[in-house]
Amino acid sequence: MNQPLQSLVNTGTKLYLDSVEPAEVDKNLEWGAVGATSNPAIIAGIIQTGGLDDEIESLLGTGHDDETIAWKLTDQLVRQAQEKFLPTWHETDGNAGWVSFELDPLLEDPADGIPEAERTRQYIELGKQWSAGHQNRMIKVPASSAGLAALEELAAAGVTLNVTLIFTLEQYRAAREAIWRGAQRRANLDTFKSVYSIFISRIDVYTAAVLPDLSPAAQGEVGILNSKRAWAENQAFWKMQPTKLEQELIFASTGVKNKNDAPWRYVQALAGSDIQTNPPETNEAIAESDITFTRTVDQLVDQSIQDEIDAALDVQAMYDQLMAEGIAKFVKPQRALLAIIQEKRTALA
Repeated sequence: MNQPLQSLVNTGTKLYLDSVEPAEVDKNLEWGAVGATSNPAIIAGIIQTGGLDDEIESLLGTGHDDETIAWKLTDQLVRQAQEKFLPTWHETDGNAGWVSFELDPLLEDPADGIPEAERTRQYIELGKQWSAGHQNRMIKVPASSAGLAALEELAAAGVTLNVTLIFTLEQYRAAREAIWRGAQRRANLDTFKSVYSIFISRIDVYTAAVLPDLSPAAQGEVGILNSKRAWAENQAFWKMQPTKLEQELIFASTGVKNKNDAPWRYVQALAGSDIQTNPPETNEAIAESDITFTRTVDQLVDQSIQDEIDAALDVQAMYDQLMAEGIAKFVKPQRALLAIIQEKRTALA
């Protein structure tokens, strides 16, 4: 195992890969990764390389429509990753070895104007559909109003959930409470597992643009502080509600956006517990470095910096902007994926 990444794992972090591209999965397995995640941007990127052209042509030949083909390819890529992580899932009794499957982002596309109640209904239906028959598949649901409303029913039905696009503590709390209510409706909690994806670097991009007057000590620390506070609260809550499997945070959006930052800045700041889902290039940079990680997830910046951030940040405004951007970043590649399939259909015709 690669020594810098081994040192990260040694702090207590579970290393996940933010991709299901087969070659990246193989490489990161060797580096100690114990899980992976997918999203529409990842799937579209894999398919755009042309590696699945034969599968697309075969599906086109059997009469499937574009949307069905897109989801069959997504399912195939996630299944392949699941098979590779299944031994880890067995070895850890279900505490690791998971691969996340994201539900249809087009449900949230403002252009389609789907009513909230209908979006919630479809999240529940699709979550049950895409989780059925899988041992180590997590279902990714966004922490939108419609997604949050679906969580209790999905948890009650035995679906293992990864709540994504979380930017605020309020979103995290709403997701956790809904899932916990649903879990308590199960016959038992033996297989109950949930994770909550807290996004980091996107918050710092936001504050750099909207709060340029933050002091140098505070600028770039907002996403990390937000994540550490959520981590501490999650630890405290589940300590009072012990379960057989760990209910964890995922530190997501760990790729740096500031070119002056070290590629492992967020990885280093949050080492020591729970799950880090890192982009392939972030793990690559760590693997090629000589860094040694130590536990930092429970170390907060000085209180004066926390006070400055709390006084300056309008949490609701941040949520509104980042949620809209996050949805757009998943809707656009899903549309692009459908366009690729349509192009291939036209070419074959």
